[in-house]
Parts: sequence; C-alpha cells; structure tokens
Amino acid sequence: MNNFKRITLFSGHYGSGKTNISVNFALKINEGGKDVTVYDMDIVNPYYRTLDAKSMLNSRGIRLVASAFANSNVDLPAVSGESYAMLHDKSRYAVVDIGGDDRGALVLGRFSQEIKKENNFEFIYVLNSCRPETSSIAGAKEIFDEIEAVAGIKFTAICSNANLMEETTKEVVLEGYNFAKEFGKTVNLPVLFVAVEESLAKKENFENINVLPIKLIKYLSFK
Repeated sequence: MNNFKRITLFSGHYGSGKTNISVNFALKINEGGKDVTVYDMDIVNPYYRTLDAKSMLNSRGIRLVASAFANSNVDLPAVSGESYAMLHDKSRYAVVDIGGDDRGALVLGRFSQEIKKENNFEFIYVLNSCRPETSSIAGAKEIFDEIEAVAGIKFTAICSNANLMEETTKEVVLEGYNFAKEFGKTVNLPVLFVAVEESLAKKENFENINVLPIKLIKYLSFK
C-alpha cells in the first residue's frame, strides 16, 4: 500500500463504499508525506459526500475539490472547474471519487484521454458483495461493464469492500475477499486491497491480505 500511482480513481455500484474508501486512501497517501488532493466527482449521489470530511482533510494538508452544490438540496450534475488540476498539477497525487454505475462514470470521459496519456493511474472497481446487485458474479460484471463502457478507461484493479455495517465480522470480510478474487478471474484483474472498518481491522488478524483500515466519514468529520 505504499506504491501509489499519481492518480487513483474509484468507481462501483451505488452504496459500494467508494466515497469512504477514497477519503481513507487519500489519508494513507498523506501519511507518507505526499501532497494529495481528493476530487469528488460523484454527480449522482447527494447523500454521501467527501465534503463531510473537509475540515479533517484540510487539517492534514489534503485539498478537497467538490461540486459547489454538494451538501445542499440542489442535486445537479455539476463538476467543479478545479477538477482539471487533477491533470495539470502533477506535483500532487489525486484521489478521485467517481459516481456509481454508468451514469456517474460519464463524467470521467472528459478526463480519460489525458489520464491515459500520462499513464500513471489506477482505476479501481469497488466491489461490495453484500449488496444485492453485486452479490453474484453476473451482477458484479454487469455493473463493471456498464461503467467501463462510458468511462473511457479500463479498470486496472479491484477493491473488496464486503460489509454489513455494524454487523460486519471477519467471516463477512473473508467471504467478500474470496468472492472478489473469483470475480477478478472473470475480468482478469487483481484484488489490490481489502477495505476493513478500522476497529475490526485492529481486532482481527487478516494474515496475508492487503488491508486498508477504514474510518467512516461520519466519524472523521469530528476530528
């Protein structure tokens, strides 16, 4: 988890947990003393926003670029003009939260050619096998294909984020990880890491698994 590409993009089905993962992934990059900006390009879901963690991110020196309409009762498909800094400011790492499914991934199309030209990116499919729509290989593949079809970029890796919120156990995480590996064989991609809620990651031993401990944004907001 220390060999980061300059641009890391996260997408997946609605409710996959990609927003929490994006914020925590940026914190991980920041721990190594690297400059990083989080770009919230989720133009679909008005409820789970990186903006909720803005004060905490800023206190760590992490910039946040989000829609002017985020955290308002206005839900417009608008992306901040500052988002183009992701392409032009190569002195900073970029972590990008892309909206769920094909509608949300459309926004990536306007940046895809430049991202591929630089060729220093990771495009990660966040897979939560506990969600009904992605609990089967066929269902997960359908969402995967829909996103790729409009994003203009192929996925490069998978993040397993199987969870049942407070009821998540080690067994749930491991079952999700095994499912993600099987899915990875279908699309010929590796499972880059497994997202595990921080207290569970500390409590249990996930031997030989690359784990990213996750703090929920609602808790990060107060720190």
